[in-house]
Amino acid sequence: MNTSDSIRRRVLLQAAGTTALLAGCGRSAQPTAPAGLHVFEGLAMGSTYSIRIHAPGAAAERLAAARAAVDAAIGGVVAKMSLYDPASELSRFNAHASTAPFAVSADTFRVFELAHSVSAASHGAFDVSVEPAVEAWGFGPQRRRYVPADDVRRAARSRVGWRRLRLDPRTRTVVKTSPDAAADFSGIAKGHAAELAARALDALGFDRYVVETGGEVRTRGRKAANASWQVAIEQPDAMPRRARLVVPLADLALATSGDYRIFFVQNGRRYSHEIDPATGAPVRHTLASVSVAMPDCALADAWATALIVLGPERGPALAESLGLAAHFIVRGPAGFEDRSTPAFAALGPQLLV
Repeated sequence: MNTSDSIRRRVLLQAAGTTALLAGCGRSAQPTAPAGLHVFEGLAMGSTYSIRIHAPGAAAERLAAARAAVDAAIGGVVAKMSLYDPASELSRFNAHASTAPFAVSADTFRVFELAHSVSAASHGAFDVSVEPAVEAWGFGPQRRRYVPADDVRRAARSRVGWRRLRLDPRTRTVVKTSPDAAADFSGIAKGHAAELAARALDALGFDRYVVETGGEVRTRGRKAANASWQVAIEQPDAMPRRARLVVPLADLALATSGDYRIFFVQNGRRYSHEIDPATGAPVRHTLASVSVAMPDCALADAWATALIVLGPERGPALAESLGLAAHFIVRGPAGFEDRSTPAFAALGPQLLV
């Protein structure tokens, strides 16, 4: 895919994600960028990224430094955590068929730590060790999507369990309790990339921006006229794609997980890429989309995945008990239904449909 094709897909919303800046949803796009707003975009992690910086009078050299810093931050995550690159740190960890400690970079170890924290708090609904099941159902790098035979499914499920990956902060190593354990960061890496890109902009002194990586959004400060950045949550199953909800954000991240963009159909039944670690199979419930807002985009990304796995009853219950700002879109008899936790409702979201 060339860059122009990718950008067109992103402007309709996200090629692989379900959140976007409202200006990218066709509802309030302006013919020209507001004064002082600088935009640059690119390809990364099988999707796109977009940066919007409000910096009136910024010199071209400073903006070029911002782009280079963002490229380096996102590129570093890809080099360490991509399953599509056999030379990446995560791919090498997965190929490490041993229970001997495996040393990883500080960045990768931090993602393992974040993942473990969400796994523990979500009772295993988020689990990076789900990689064998993801691959068995064809949602991994091989992309051979089909319902696996029962013995293949059982074998993959037997390799899943977040406690199979033990972390040692003293040596910054990860230990597999069984040699065939493996990890998949697809439920956290894009959010982590957005967070690192944001920190790179912070280091350069930018304090008004939005970073979007494949649909995960991180905001800092406010845009022109002291208004919050407007971030849209997509209408599930909509063709053409459009926004359902708009959320004003400042100094927060928003991540969305949905069951309707990556799936396959076999014998008349649809199978989503959202895998439940407890069963090793795609989720089977009516929850179509979950969005989570919090300061750290990697955690928002992981929690959105955990809550969609938990479903329309357990997901909202856990989110409310933990005080998470989460929004749920559920398929009902009369169409989609929206449910927000109190913390999310306090952000002032606007329903567009």
